[in-house]
Amino acid sequence: MTTRVPPTEVTGLYGSLVKRATRSMFGEVPESIGVLWHHPAVFKDLMGVGRKSEKWDRLDPNLATFAQMASAATVGCEFCLDLHYFRSRNEGLDEVKAREVPRWRESAVFTPVERRVMEYAEAMSQTPPAVTDELSAALLHDLGPAGLVELAARVGLMNATARSNVALGIRSEQFAASCGLPPIAPRPVAAAPAVGSDA
Repeated sequence: MTTRVPPTEVTGLYGSLVKRATRSMFGEVPESIGVLWHHPAVFKDLMGVGRKSEKWDRLDPNLATFAQMASAATVGCEFCLDLHYFRSRNEGLDEVKAREVPRWRESAVFTPVERRVMEYAEAMSQTPPAVTDELSAALLHDLGPAGLVELAARVGLMNATARSNVALGIRSEQFAASCGLPPIAPRPVAAAPAVGSDA
């Protein structure tokens, strides 16, 4: 399936730098860049916010990745899931756990703190957000005030990116598969109500 906005050619001096950097990282220029390149200022500013957020350091990098991936899975952004799974290997994070994020509730690999972080990311990514006082209090104890603020900010940024990607029809470009990572675990499908039930 194609994107809802056709990609355009990535041009100009800044475009050349972007193409060189992305080819170095992924081996190719992702189609998503061509989609966003219709408005280079939007692309540049979004990348700028992303780069600045990578300097935040009050949340463990694994927790940050799990939270962002749980948010992306809730929103349904295949591109975001694939990209963060791919990056987990490049950044020396726990790729076994990253692979399991879409099915974290059923998986036995996560600690209680990791589960609370992903629960928070899921709750914050619902419409309307469903974060409870109890979950916030538990994470305040786990992470401290700065860690909880960073968690909320990272999930908020992921929601902006993921929802934009889904709306534009940007899908996974198989970055993880290209570097030999096993497929990301599928998100469990909720059982359909029985025919004739009141559900």
